[in-house]
Amino acid sequence: MEKPTGDPEKILLKDLEKEYSRLQFLVETGKTHVTKEVEVSIKAGEIVGDLYDAFLEQYKNPESEETLKSLNKLCVRLVLCLYAEDAGIFGKHSMFHDYLDQYETRHMRKAHIDLFRVLNQKEEERDKYMNEDLAAFPYVNGGLFAEEDIEIPPFTDEIRELLLVKASQGFDWSLISLTIFGAVFESTLNPETRRKGGMHYTSIENIHKVIDTLFWTT
Repeated sequence: MEKPTGDPEKILLKDLEKEYSRLQFLVETGKTHVTKEVEVSIKAGEIVGDLYDAFLEQYKNPESEETLKSLNKLCVRLVLCLYAEDAGIFGKHSMFHDYLDQYETRHMRKAHIDLFRVLNQKEEERDKYMNEDLAAFPYVNGGLFAEEDIEIPPFTDEIRELLLVKASQGFDWSLISLTIFGAVFESTLNPETRRKGGMHYTSIENIHKVIDTLFWTT
């Protein structure tokens, strides 16, 4: 091959068909980025799957439709709290972790019930004498925490460690791709698709419709 001479940009454009390999770095960079997003999002899905399975064992009627609905809602709430503390939405890094870390396993269930209730209350509706660690959490709009009657089972030492160590301390939820994780997450929360290895895809537009409206405070 004849050695290029003159202006390298002109030669690249003129001989683009033959010199396309010079642009390979652009493709490889994008591919690496997407690969990383996939890896992180799949890891997040695995963490949710571990929590899902551990919680499911604690329900008295694990096969009932009401149990599965409650478990799905519980997992969605937990993921939102984990994402919010890492993405700065709660205002302080590790806020969710630090709140839960003060409770022993036997008190974790009530700690979540109290937190979920507060996240659904505007500041003026809250008990003005509530603990400061609870009062520091923002009001979450969108109705995700509106149902107070979802069934939350007792926590175990395994669940406590999964949540505080593996899911919170050991993982940065702000790195996930909402597009990819949305699909993994839906698959994780659907026992049928989990058994079949299938996956229901949620578009980035629909994911943003949910995520972007959840944290408007008034």
